[in-house]
Amino acid sequence: MTTKAMPVPSPDQCNRPPPVRVKLSGADAYMPHAEPPDGDSKVWMTRLKSALGTLSVDFINASLWQIQAAARSPYGTVSQIHMNAALAMIEAAAPRDEIEAALAVQMACTHTAAMAILAKLDAGFGTERRIAVFASAASRLLRAFSMQMEVLRRLRNGGHQFVRVEHVHVNESGQAVIGNFGGSVADDSA
Repeated sequence: MTTKAMPVPSPDQCNRPPPVRVKLSGADAYMPHAEPPDGDSKVWMTRLKSALGTLSVDFINASLWQIQAAARSPYGTVSQIHMNAALAMIEAAAPRDEIEAALAVQMACTHTAAMAILAKLDAGFGTERRIAVFASAASRLLRAFSMQMEVLRRLRNGGHQFVRVEHVHVNESGQAVIGNFGGSVADDSA
């Protein structure tokens, strides 16, 4: 019997503080209230502002409600684990402003929904048709998540592509041109 070695975290991950978390409280598990897990609301709000790349308390509250809506269990209660996982994903995306934060919230909610639907595939939820519907929905959500990742990349990098050629072969009678190419080609017919 062989054992697999645990992956070694990158130095970047070792120096990161633990992600911001929430504690859900309230008399009703169907409509809980998000609050700081350790009771220090000033530090918690500062960490949420940093995680969401905003200074707006209203944006933070709206984002927490959106995450809470996506973190519902099949029975209608809200999962604190799913909320904290979504916050960790958002913080890892490191949004720089509200636009990037809104996209990160969408990505976390899309991921949560896709995983919930994929879990239903194995839960014996019935007929072949129903399984096909769940698989199709999960596929669309995962495709949307990939598109959201691409939008975030384009938003941060300005939509420009960068191509670097590492190795080029030029045969005996071949020709090679080296240099930066871009812009328009001048018309030499004049």
